[in-house]
Order: sequence, then C-alpha cells, then structure tokens
Amino acid sequence: MGYSSSIEKDFLWLNIRELPYFRGVLRAVEARFYQTIELAEPVLDLGCGDGHFASIAFEKPLTVGLDPWWQPVKEAANRHAYRLTLRGSGVQMPFDDETFASVVSNSVLEHIPDLQPVLEETARVLKPGGVFVFCVPNHRFLETLSIARFFDRLGLHGLAKQYRAFFNRISRHYHCDDFFTWKNRLETAGFEVIRQWDYFSPRALSVLEWGHYFGLPSLVSRWLFKRWILVSQPWNLAITQRVCQSVYQEPPEQETGVYSFYIAQKRL
Repeated sequence: MGYSSSIEKDFLWLNIRELPYFRGVLRAVEARFYQTIELAEPVLDLGCGDGHFASIAFEKPLTVGLDPWWQPVKEAANRHAYRLTLRGSGVQMPFDDETFASVVSNSVLEHIPDLQPVLEETARVLKPGGVFVFCVPNHRFLETLSIARFFDRLGLHGLAKQYRAFFNRISRHYHCDDFFTWKNRLETAGFEVIRQWDYFSPRALSVLEWGHYFGLPSLVSRWLFKRWILVSQPWNLAITQRVCQSVYQEPPEQETGVYSFYIAQKRL
C-alpha cells in the first residue's frame, strides 16, 4: 500500500501557521510533490527531524522516522508522524539489509558533510527496485542569492563571495551541487536516477532569503515559548500568506530552479 494521495490540502497554510514563512513556503511546495509519488511500504524517513513535514505531507504515519538528534526524535514521536521513531546515524542504520521498500529524505542530505557513506547505507537497507526520494539545493542556490547579486552588480565581488559563504553557513549547507554530481554519487552507491526536476525560482529564493531576516521574531518566539508562531490565526498571517501564495502557485518545474527533486531506484 502506498502513500501517494489525490487529496489536495492547503499545504501552504498548514506550514506557515507553524513555521517561519521562509521555511513554510518551501516545505509547502515540496509537500505537493509527494502527492503524486507512490511509496511502497515499509517507508523510512531518513533525517526525519521533528516529524512536522511528514505529519503534513502524508495522509498516514510513515513506517520509521530516523534522526541523529534526541530532541527532534521526541518531537516526532509526539506528532505520531511515524509508527516508530528512532535516534540513529545515517552512516550505520539499525536495520537489516533490504528492510525498506521506500526511503524519503526531505532537505536533509545537503547538511551531511560526509555524504557517500550515507548513500551507500541507504542502498543497503533498501530492497532491490525500491525508491529513494529526496530533495536538495542545487548549484544555482548560492549564485542566485539576491544580496550577493546586488554586491556583484556593484563590482563588490569579494563581499558577494563572503555573503554567499555566510548564507551557506547559516543554512548549514555542505552540498549545493548539480545533477551530474548527484548522478555520480547515486550510481556509485547502487542507484539510478529515474526522474529529476528543478523547482523554486530565483524570485522564490528571494522570498526565502529575506525571510531569514524578517523571520527573526519567530526565532525569539521559539527560544522563549517553544513555538515558531505565537498566534496561528488567519488574521495574523494574512500578509504572510499573501506574500507566499505566488511562490506556492509557481509551476512545479522551473528551468532556473534553485532546488532539485530526485527519484532514484536501487538497482535490481
């Protein structure tokens, strides 16, 4: 039994009512993609975090959520987004060979410094013919940042380079790579890419980029009250929703998109 769904939720509202808007709009766009992807059971969510994304994107709990950090794992368990939540490393997963029919990893792999062992371990726990679905920022991400491009236009290329390094650092990105880099990694680990597309336009990235700064009050709220959004009511988030709506309604595939979505399959 799969996890795809024909039900069209308002993923934008479901995300921005609980997350800073720059994160919420990106997750809303990604959640829509999964509605047309059939995920055979059992399903592993690699790097599940606090389980918020899975609780929104999927109609029922996934089989297992795995994450290396205790606090997010406890939050994921409280959300009931998985039948089982575990703390564990992607390099040495606590599962037998060929345990899962599907693996998802939403905006996780870019944060892992030593990535190849994780891809190989993912292949180990996945059944032959099983699918591995993930998304990551691509090679356009840093070059497209609006503040860096502004510095470039002024001829301040050194400052632009420093800004890109700063934004990459606060985003905790280790990998912003093109299709061929990912294709080589996946093939080395025993996968083949069966579908890939780019999404999230340069304009959408500007909304995300500036949201890191306009969203600072949400960070304070998180520190003080353990909640990103204090008042999750339509009247309080009307402007936010209006700003994000055009991004959410973009065509799903963008030639100049700064993120990439992959569906790979373990070789038989």
